[in-house]
Amino acid sequence: MPQPLNSKDASLFRQVVRHYENKQHKKGIKTAEQILRKNPNHGDTLAMKALITSNLGQQEEAFAMAKEALKNDMKSHICWHVYGLLYRAEKNYEEAIKAYRFALRIEPESQPIQRDLALLQMQMRDYQGYIQSRTTMLQARPAFRQNWTALAIAHHLAGDLEEAEKVLTTYEETLKSTPPVSDMEHSEAVLYKNSIMAEAGKLEKALEHLETVGHRITDVLAVMEMKADYLLRLDRKAEAEAAYTALLDRNPENSMYYDALIRAKGIPDNDHKALKAVYDSWVEKNPRGDAPRRIPLDFLEGEDFKQAADAYLQRMLKKGVPSLFANIKSLYTNTWKRDTVQELVEGYVSVPRTNGSAEGEANGDNKEFLSSSHYFLAQHYNYHLSRNLTKAMEHVDKAIELSPKAVEYQMTKARIWKHYGNLEKAAEEMEKARQLDEKDRYINSKAAKYQLRNNDNDKALENMSKFTRNEAVGGAMGDLHDMQCVWYLTEDGEAYLRQKKLGLALKRFHGIYNIFDTWQEDQFDFHSFSLRKGMVRAYVDMVRWEDRLRQHPFYTRAALSAIRAYLLLHDQPDLAHGPLPNGADGDGDSAERKKALKKAKKEQERLEKIEADKRAARKAASTKGGDGEVKKEDPDPLGNKLVQTQDPLKEASKFLTPLLEFSPKSIEAQNLGFEVYLRRGKYALALKCLSAAHAIDASNPTLHIQLLRFRKALDGLSEPLPPQVAEVVNAEFETLLPKAQNLDEWNESFLSTHKDSAPHTQAALTCRQLLKADSKAQCEKDLTATLDSQVDSIETALAGLQLLDEWKSDQAAKAAYAEKAKSKWPESSVFQLN
Repeated sequence: MPQPLNSKDASLFRQVVRHYENKQHKKGIKTAEQILRKNPNHGDTLAMKALITSNLGQQEEAFAMAKEALKNDMKSHICWHVYGLLYRAEKNYEEAIKAYRFALRIEPESQPIQRDLALLQMQMRDYQGYIQSRTTMLQARPAFRQNWTALAIAHHLAGDLEEAEKVLTTYEETLKSTPPVSDMEHSEAVLYKNSIMAEAGKLEKALEHLETVGHRITDVLAVMEMKADYLLRLDRKAEAEAAYTALLDRNPENSMYYDALIRAKGIPDNDHKALKAVYDSWVEKNPRGDAPRRIPLDFLEGEDFKQAADAYLQRMLKKGVPSLFANIKSLYTNTWKRDTVQELVEGYVSVPRTNGSAEGEANGDNKEFLSSSHYFLAQHYNYHLSRNLTKAMEHVDKAIELSPKAVEYQMTKARIWKHYGNLEKAAEEMEKARQLDEKDRYINSKAAKYQLRNNDNDKALENMSKFTRNEAVGGAMGDLHDMQCVWYLTEDGEAYLRQKKLGLALKRFHGIYNIFDTWQEDQFDFHSFSLRKGMVRAYVDMVRWEDRLRQHPFYTRAALSAIRAYLLLHDQPDLAHGPLPNGADGDGDSAERKKALKKAKKEQERLEKIEADKRAARKAASTKGGDGEVKKEDPDPLGNKLVQTQDPLKEASKFLTPLLEFSPKSIEAQNLGFEVYLRRGKYALALKCLSAAHAIDASNPTLHIQLLRFRKALDGLSEPLPPQVAEVVNAEFETLLPKAQNLDEWNESFLSTHKDSAPHTQAALTCRQLLKADSKAQCEKDLTATLDSQVDSIETALAGLQLLDEWKSDQAAKAAYAEKAKSKWPESSVFQLN
């Protein structure tokens, strides 16, 4: 047991705690050392010193001190609390919770420990534990409103809506007087209680409650929306109609209000005349509005549509609204409407004088109207449902001629070149657009994106640096990481992956993975902040959003690319040293391969030297940030440590597991899951991915190849599977591809069923090669023949060229395919052979 402190040292200990709370870390350590000189075994002081040391970033020393403190005083709640705080800083929440529980056994009345435990339970979604902690905190301080609200949230998120409502009602009954209207916390809590009633299906009760308290709520719009929603769901249509009319008076551009108003009026979808009358009445009320003019175009047909579209298009073109096409293109799924829009706008550019204004009167200055019309037609012919790139280019050139400084026109020209397949020209044109307005961040980002698509990473980063502070370690790239610019990191990583620079590609994808981890961790502060500020409805929405965070398309895209990079690294380990020229990844002892490998290593050493020089220069200049804190250098800026991994498939699983958990309906995720598990020899998990992919799309081309590969893998096992696994795998796989099935017939049947689809034909030809190795030459000819009729997009044609690489076809076969593709898409630059 440690010596008890005398009054002077006890006063110093209180100073240590104050220094820690005020973030005066150096003073805190100095004072702690002063106490420890006299009382070297004082556990609480050692624990506080450990906590301050941890805040200075010295985690190992901090843990060593905390363990020493516990050894000196196992029965100190401060030592256990600090031990828990250290684990929390390390994000080891399970161990932190254990330490907090030990601390609470010693000091059950401690509010700070109880609060820290509750926050961790919420972070870990241990709702039952959170309910217990919040109940204890409520019993200790029943007059504190936050404790009641927090307990209600705990019951709500645990699924017990009745108890959540009961807790909030009980608190309201304890109030001696009604809080003032200005009390935001009370206002939010009342609305939160109302939303719980509605979620529990008690709409009548929720509506009655809202009408009683609604006039005292500060969030007027939320009250109006909730009331209108309840009335409509309760089928009280006349009142719902009045409620949605009031909402539209506030915001006549909200399309959801119009949809609800139509339902409240009971107008059927096919009564176009009545629907149009409703929207026309709102046009009269709000002459400058867009929504009541645009929405009728979705349901109108025939001459009515033509007249409405004519009026709408002319009105918007006269104003020169750049987003007109984006607003109209959803109509293009209906071919008649698409053709009508085309006919109308073609008419405007052919006879501009009689169509220069919405009234059809002659207009002295048609220049803006005409340039807007040409711009619209350029977008129209560039769109995939109405594509004619030659016409698109003609119209965009005319638009640029009329308005040479319009950034949007130049951007559209870049997009047209992109669809031509000429990424280099597209990047050049987008750069011209950027130079027209160098102070606009959006066009700057677009130019960088197009440069990345053209694999020009350095130019893209240079452009992005124009809008970053460039003060972070790593310059502009460091800033982009700090700003969590996920779209750029994804595009940058994919560009490096295309170039087979796997180190840098993986560096970017791991950066995105860490950003999602940060978003997961960032919610921790809101568990207390949201309660303190009373923003409980937004908080509950945030918690539910965090629960499905990795469903986000940004994560899915980055994870898929990272898995592809690791699969490539597993299949071609030499890529760890950098990209190798085509043909150099063949025979293990070939002189050409050794030469290429030596060259790749030399290039890697050169890049490492450049990076080391940059680091030394930064260190010489300054490594301190604006707040005086030492900036952390990235020890592996080129991703060399990531690419030197001994087990790429294990690293791929880190990305794959959340992907399969949160995006099980993504067939790409299931396809890549199969690839990882098959290579790892986990046949049951590989089959699970096959079954999931089959349930999503039984005719998927990649799935077709994988079914055959799995059959061949099972037939060619060096050691038989364990009996239980074999029984399950064989029984399940029998439903996907029966063992008695003739594989040649199965593949040819697939080919004839999907004879008009290029991706399916490519898959069938790959399978034919797997079944008959001597059919390679014929498969190459058949693949080239698909360019005549089946292949209608550059992406599909490019997939065919990559397939020849996978088949290890000779240069002559690739050249024949590339030449034919080039003749079909002469403007394209993507069919270049390295």
